Amino acid sequence: MRWGRKELEAAGGPGAIAANGKSVESVWDFPRPPIVERVDWRVRVVHGGVTIVDAPRAVRVLETSQAPSYYVADEFVDRSHLAEVPRRSTCEWKGSANYADVVVGDRRVREASWTYREPTLRFEPIRGYWAFYAQTLDECWVDDERVDGNEGGFYGGWITANVTGPYKGATGTMFW
Repeated sequence: MRWGRKELEAAGGPGAIAANGKSVESVWDFPRPPIVERVDWRVRVVHGGVTIVDAPRAVRVLETSQAPSYYVADEFVDRSHLAEVPRRSTCEWKGSANYADVVVGDRRVREASWTYREPTLRFEPIRGYWAFYAQTLDECWVDDERVDGNEGGFYGGWITANVTGPYKGATGTMFW
């Protein structure tokens, strides 16, 4: 049996409708190399009681074994709560990422957000968009559903009721 089949079937199978009203999908059916998908779903990030993001639409990056990462246009981000930091990383698919801390009052979450200022051509749709680590911030939402962040600190996946795993990111999953 292939990876994720048991979890997908337990959620009703491919195309079933999850509690959030979206089609059930397995991260093991996501492509490699990853793709960008535009969604007309409201995306919000709240930390320390302050709304950092409230976007009426977003794009999500779908990659085999990983919960989707959501990217929102800069116009929907309250940049007064982002403090850019020197950290950079490189993704073999998307290019070089720049990071920012999320700061609300005296609360600072290190490197909780990232952006691609000059992504590769395939990922041009995320140029200047911001993504956030749901596992480090107080609340992240897709429509009216509060999401769970994937385990670990490497991937910034957002787990919703319609997305099934197992997910890469937890201890022992790096070489899946």
